[in-house]
Amino acid sequence: MKLKILLLIFISSSIASCVLKPIQSEFSLQRTFSDPVIIGEFDNGKILVYNGAGFNHKIDNSSHLNVWINNKPLGQLMSNEFAIIYLLPGKYEFKLVHKDIKNFTSTHTVEIDKDTKVICVKPTITSNKVEITNVIPNNFHLFRNIIRQK
Repeated sequence: MKLKILLLIFISSSIASCVLKPIQSEFSLQRTFSDPVIIGEFDNGKILVYNGAGFNHKIDNSSHLNVWINNKPLGQLMSNEFAIIYLLPGKYEFKLVHKDIKNFTSTHTVEIDKDTKVICVKPTITSNKVEITNVIPNNFHLFRNIIRQK
């Protein structure tokens, strides 16, 4: 019986330790008015940033990513969440943090041009990844905007 209690305490504390404290966005986040989101509607610096975390990160809550762009907080993107922001063409520094056993922090330089429309951010086993995909994922109907729809 004591072994079961100790095991339960260990499992619950290890799961709880993977929760990353959210940050507030300082960006002017945009709502989506079309369902589904149409990539052709993204122009003039309108960019969709989504969390493309895989299954392994979803099961232990290590998929939550805190995102900063040029040291300005975008906010926390949980798995299957996205944000829509405006960025002018240029170089941007993306800082990503996700918590697993420890905090994994990475910094990525991303070149935004007039054709940039979709950016995928995701945790990896030992770090994080930023990728300009310009493609909405196949399962995007399961995603939600970090601005909660009312």
